[in-house]
Amino acid sequence: MINGIINVYKEKGFTSHDVVAKLRGIVGQKKIGHTGTLDPDAVGVLPVCLGKATKLCGMITDETKTYETCLLLGKDTDTQDISGRIIEEKEVFCTEEDVRNTVKLFEGEQKQIPPMYSALKKDGKRLYELARAGITVEREARTVNFYEIRIRKMELPRVWLRVTCSKGTYIRTLCHDIGEKLGCGGCMEELVRTRTGKFSAENALKLSEIEAIVKDGRLSSILIPADEMFAEFSAGRAKPQGDAILHNGNPIDPEYLQEIPEKTRENLYRIYDSKNHFIGVYIFDKKAQKYRLQTMFYDPSENA
Repeated sequence: MINGIINVYKEKGFTSHDVVAKLRGIVGQKKIGHTGTLDPDAVGVLPVCLGKATKLCGMITDETKTYETCLLLGKDTDTQDISGRIIEEKEVFCTEEDVRNTVKLFEGEQKQIPPMYSALKKDGKRLYELARAGITVEREARTVNFYEIRIRKMELPRVWLRVTCSKGTYIRTLCHDIGEKLGCGGCMEELVRTRTGKFSAENALKLSEIEAIVKDGRLSSILIPADEMFAEFSAGRAKPQGDAILHNGNPIDPEYLQEIPEKTRENLYRIYDSKNHFIGVYIFDKKAQKYRLQTMFYDPSENA
């Protein structure tokens, strides 16, 4: 089984599920998962996890994200982006100073109402399915955090923004809400995800590039090992007699470790066997005085 993470650059026209489906065909493996939905018209960073690394999907999805977007003022659409049906158009009378002052209001913790055209569910149905049927339902506002919203350029009615935010944030809703606050309406014209946690657009690869690398037999050169996601955790290494204990997922006594990890406030540790194979993330059980496995990443077939 292939284990690791590939930093994919999602191109326009693909859904996140399309990327996973195509990657399955390229690498010849079914166990693959993506780390956060990007709309078909959006492009950018989409880390994809393979094999045992699929256990990281939730963790990477929760990471802080950075986007570059273009807000088009004066247009409201049903999808809150330029691909939707125009609901209303207004003249844009606001000044650049008005825009700067309004954008500042959206920094920090906010309550954001998710758009109807989204993959969220209401009573078992996707919101976009209801929206396509002409049904609008009440959505509960969710807490999101805009750590930074920077205006990159302004040529009204267009405003180019760089947004760093928490998970679950809708950038097209941010564009809509800024336009609403300015009194002229607005929608998202373009969107690029430039960063997800440690993964940046500069190092991301298009599917065609990945396919060429796989054909050349160089897949391992672009696979990011799972343990790199826990580089900040203190590491421990087993003695040869401790390997079987680790491989079976059992708690391990410090006496079976040749390298004991330094104690950390988080009480989370990377543990390796004596041959330097990454086993998983452990916590230290103070009562039992043993390291207990929290998440296993060891693959016997890979390390045979």
